[in-house]
Amino acid sequence: MAWKPVDCHAHSTMSDGALDVPQIIERVTGRGVRPSVSDHISRDVGGAVASIDGVRAYLDELDRYPIARGGEFCWHDALWREMPEDLAARFTHRLGSLHAIYLDDRTLVHAFSRRFPAALTRDEYMDALVANAEELAATMPVDILAHPTLVNLTLREVPADELWTDEREDRLVTALFDAGIAFEISARYKAHERLVRRAIDRGVRISLGSDGHSADQVGDLTFPLALARHCGARDEDLFDPYTRLT
Repeated sequence: MAWKPVDCHAHSTMSDGALDVPQIIERVTGRGVRPSVSDHISRDVGGAVASIDGVRAYLDELDRYPIARGGEFCWHDALWREMPEDLAARFTHRLGSLHAIYLDDRTLVHAFSRRFPAALTRDEYMDALVANAEELAATMPVDILAHPTLVNLTLREVPADELWTDEREDRLVTALFDAGIAFEISARYKAHERLVRRAIDRGVRISLGSDGHSADQVGDLTFPLALARHCGARDEDLFDPYTRLT
């Protein structure tokens, strides 16, 4: 078929991936997928692109290849706010990530921390997560919310139904729809079917992302594409950075 999915979320050795850009292109296109690189651009991720000058060098490097030029920005980090307009315009697409969320007292709870505040309940954390997602959608100039169901490490084994109420799902989906931001189905941090179906039914575009860091991972959209199709997504419902630019 003429349509090919785009891997809108993959990392190269410029960030924390194991492959350089030519290796990513070879691996991803061999899977019948159009390649994209979306390295971490943040001062709060180890090995990330962490300065404006670094972003310019990153985009200069990607300009050498036939590849979509993405960037994954941390919501809680200020670097995305400092991006000059001319530099921002060079991306084909940008992702926002809730790698950490603010509580009401502005305390940060990191998604990859094994420490969970003793006085914080699961419900309070999830309410804060959704509130941060709503604020991200309202203020952050991004095209995609990466891995929307990413939660603190201590909660990763908790069933989705115990974390995601109908109200929380509705708030998240409405915020994305109103902002025109796509919902990523990540091969790495898997969203549950009910939330994906709710997003599609609401008219939120779906982004397919491997979040690949290694040769085995990049371009593997088997799970995201299968779940999107199972939940009723059509070709025109899927985010495509090249279509966005036309």
